[in-house]
Amino acid sequence: MKIAPGQFLERKRIIAGELGSTAAFGMAGAFLLTYKNKRFFVISSSGGGWEHVSVSHKNRTPTWEEMCFVKDLFWEDEEIVIQYHPKKSEYVNNCKTALHLWKPIGIDLPTPPIRMVGIKP
Repeated sequence: MKIAPGQFLERKRIIAGELGSTAAFGMAGAFLLTYKNKRFFVISSSGGGWEHVSVSHKNRTPTWEEMCFVKDLFWEDEEIVIQYHPKKSEYVNNCKTALHLWKPIGIDLPTPPIRMVGIKP
């Protein structure tokens, strides 16, 4: 995970209460962000071989554009980050309006050939 330029995330970190943290936690913590005048909540963690970011709004799931904004805050442009659709028997849904980004640490994720995704200009 990267450190955001200008310590943008540090200004957005929740520092009090149950989810409070400090800069000593690195990129792990809870953050209250705004993108295009829409506020949302982010929890970032790292452990067990994974980097993880949860993104949620109060009344709706995040958009693709919002997830891209968050991805760019926590990872480098050329890092691959994924959203999983697990086996139904392993579903966990503690927040109906949250989406999650995952990146295994130290593993290069495979991606499909670009031609199978779409036409690149």
